[in-house]
Amino acid sequence: MIDKYNRTIDYMRLSVTDRCNLRCKYCMPESGVSKKLHREILRHEELVEIVKAGAQVGIKKIRLTGGEPLIRKNIVELVKEISNVEGINEVTMTTNGLLLKNYLNDLKEAGLTRINLSLDTLKSDRYKSITRGGNIEDVLSCIPLILAAGLSPLKINVVLIGGFNEDEISDFVELTRHQNIEVRFIELMPIGEASRWTNDKFVSNQKVLEVVELIKIDKTHPSSPAEYYKLKDGVGKVGLINPISCSFCVDCNRIRVTSDGKVKPCLHSDQEIELMKALRNHEDIVKILRVAITSKPKEHLINDKEYKPITRDMNRIGG
Repeated sequence: MIDKYNRTIDYMRLSVTDRCNLRCKYCMPESGVSKKLHREILRHEELVEIVKAGAQVGIKKIRLTGGEPLIRKNIVELVKEISNVEGINEVTMTTNGLLLKNYLNDLKEAGLTRINLSLDTLKSDRYKSITRGGNIEDVLSCIPLILAAGLSPLKINVVLIGGFNEDEISDFVELTRHQNIEVRFIELMPIGEASRWTNDKFVSNQKVLEVVELIKIDKTHPSSPAEYYKLKDGVGKVGLINPISCSFCVDCNRIRVTSDGKVKPCLHSDQEIELMKALRNHEDIVKILRVAITSKPKEHLINDKEYKPITRDMNRIGG
């Protein structure tokens, strides 16, 4: 479907849970968040119905997110049903990887096409600190398994944080030298918990280009939020995602559905369109998705002086 600004909207990020097995500092408070009740979260069959409706308005790609999607009950069966929806040709997942070894082969067999791994440090002590208790070995050990399974390119998402992981830029880039890995550096965004962090934690992705000598390459897809580079002899790629210093709104092709059944036309806006109640009242959700797409703003307003950060934490939106 084409929105008001002539953008083709063919990508849905679908959050399957607001719960997570980590407590990352920029994502949620140390005390955690009040969990939604079971009845307040989209049911298995409702998630599938949303995907079917999405396919009718031109959605071709689904990314499953959380919280942490692998803690969702029957996640493998959900992937299978979604991948079998006519019109959907790509089903991917963003995960912290802690539980991935237990599900990897089943997910691939069910139809999962690719994985995005969230990983902000390669150092055990830092990982335990930023995640408030996570074991990095559980994540690192799944990387060769993902590549061996052919779920590639593996994308590793790294949020650059001032005073935390700036000195690991070269180490992350080195992962792309001999393997089909895309390391994507993402600027820290003023969302939820992160909006309360001091400005000195923001690091522009320009820092990556200052630290490592990289060659600019063409985007594989015009709607990709990343600008891509590579090492001179690299197999993989390095992506820079700059939502703050360089907006990519002009090519945005996505909508988001939260686990509690709200459609977000734009990540950086508090605008949400009710979907769950419509589902449970047997209303036409295809029509609602069309409304959501046509209401997508031209661009986010993060850099405006009057901008107020959105109130939801990322675990409640879907990473």
